[in-house]
Amino acid sequence: MLITGQLVSTVDLLGYAASLLVLVTFCMQTMVPLRCVALGSNVLFMTYGYLDHIYPVMLLHAVLLPVNFARLFQIKKLIRDASNAGEGRFSIESLMPFMTRRHLRPGDVLLRKGELADKMYYLTEGELKIADIDKVVLPGNVIGEIGVFAPDHFRTATVVCLTPCTVYELSENKAKELYFQNPGFGYAVLQLIIARLLENQNQTTQLRQPGTAPCLE
Repeated sequence: MLITGQLVSTVDLLGYAASLLVLVTFCMQTMVPLRCVALGSNVLFMTYGYLDHIYPVMLLHAVLLPVNFARLFQIKKLIRDASNAGEGRFSIESLMPFMTRRHLRPGDVLLRKGELADKMYYLTEGELKIADIDKVVLPGNVIGEIGVFAPDHFRTATVVCLTPCTVYELSENKAKELYFQNPGFGYAVLQLIIARLLENQNQTTQLRQPGTAPCLE
């Protein structure tokens, strides 16, 4: 093949094709096709780097290949788990690869009433306390999801650590990205928020009844 009088070899074509796939990834909006195209570009760049003896390029994409494969697996697992939300089988553990782990000490404040709600949390170890109403939160519960999706984005209660705690946090931007990319995840969040509001309503009703202890979250 001749371009401007110079011979373009098969190796050069591999480089052009790999670069084109990278360009395509920047134009894509959904994660699964993006990761698939990125995997294709990794394979082409590895082949190109090996045949043309450009070993830094080959090594870079040899590292990126398993990274993109792992991310693709995580996203597909999230989609599969989220698709079960309508049947009540969605598991928050499927979100952990997209969350950041934090360790907290007794007395640390996780949420403060009136602050901007820019993260939601999943408690895996320890006990939290909703200070305003003296309610204990145990592992396996999600905290702060209402504030993230509320119009005003403000916290409605203060939450402190009773014991050493481990939480996984999901940023507002990542939560909304997952929400819009996957209707199943959005449905699961909707179920969670509705369940929380119904729980609060029931607790409010009990609070108004004589002889019942306050338990409102």
